Amino acid sequence: MKRAAFLIGGALLPAGWLAAAQAGMVGHMAGHMIAVAVAAPLIAFGLSDGRFDPARRWPTIVTPLGMSLVELVTVWGWHLPALRLLADRSIVAMVVEQTSFLAAGLLLWAAVLGTGRDRRAGGVGALLLTSMHMTLLGALIGLAPRPLYPAMAHGMHDPLADQQLGGVVMLMVGAASYFLGGLALLATLLRQPEPQP
Repeated sequence: MKRAAFLIGGALLPAGWLAAAQAGMVGHMAGHMIAVAVAAPLIAFGLSDGRFDPARRWPTIVTPLGMSLVELVTVWGWHLPALRLLADRSIVAMVVEQTSFLAAGLLLWAAVLGTGRDRRAGGVGALLLTSMHMTLLGALIGLAPRPLYPAMAHGMHDPLADQQLGGVVMLMVGAASYFLGGLALLATLLRQPEPQP
């Protein structure tokens, strides 16, 4: 099952990168969400408890809250208009952007899927925090009264509608993935017996 998850996650990445390379905010958001909210959890699950699991290799660094903050800085940073413009105008910057999205997502999901009751409890909070900041950013992008990323609007019939739809993609896929992941993790935690003193 873990091998299948790893292979499916890896197979989804090119589709996400292709979507991100397309013009407009919807393509960007689809690529971003495939990387952090779909492929990353599958790959992290495939790597969990193995020798390439980042949480197992660096348990004091790859922690749920720490990696949630890394993802927050990565996601919000790349959605600043100046960095967004840089990624749209430079293939190198776009590769760095997409790689950082995948790395942040992978590290967060690896951290929350790690073994141990304390790590899983922290993982619930980290995933719910991530869901909240994704919801907020998606709402800000989707509800903005004007295009925030004019360079992405080149050739678009209605750039504001494209941006609004991009915000909806972030809300529907990103926020939902982390929220449902947090609830699933909480359910597994509640089913575990209490450790004996």
